[in-house]
Formats: sequence, structure tokens, C-alpha cells
Amino acid sequence: MDRLSILLTLMVGAVTTGVPVIAVLAMGFYTWQVIVPTALVGFFILAWPASYWVSRKIKEWDPNWDETRVENYKSPIPKKDAPEV
Repeated sequence: MDRLSILLTLMVGAVTTGVPVIAVLAMGFYTWQVIVPTALVGFFILAWPASYWVSRKIKEWDPNWDETRVENYKSPIPKKDAPEV
């Protein structure tokens, strides 16, 4: 995952967690045994892949993004002041 997708996880996670939890509450389930697993599934199962997909689409549609820079980068862990890869 890149840094953009990590930031997007917070925003996408609010949606992918909130919608299932609201649906569960609307169905009349008000116990923590139902709400907590629903929230965990919404965040961990749905938010990370969705934010990665949104990040890829943003970079795909950006005319200034150069995907070949990723191949020329030597380290898998970028330095703190390194360019986005």
C-alpha cells in the first residue's frame, strides 16, 4: 500500500463502517455483539481494499503521475522525505 491509500483508509473507513452499522441498527439489532463485528468487518475487510483501489484510480487518472518511477526506486521502505512512489 502507498501513503495515499493509508490516508484514504480513514475517509473510506468511515463510510464502509458507518453504512453497515446503520443498516444493522435499522434492522433492530442494538447489542454490542452485533454492532462490533459489523464495524470490524466494515473497516478491516472493506476499507483497506477500497482505499487501495481509490488510490490506484487517482494515480491512474492523474496526467502528471509517472508510474515508471516505482521501478527505479531501490528501497521498499521510502525515507521520510522521499517522493511518493
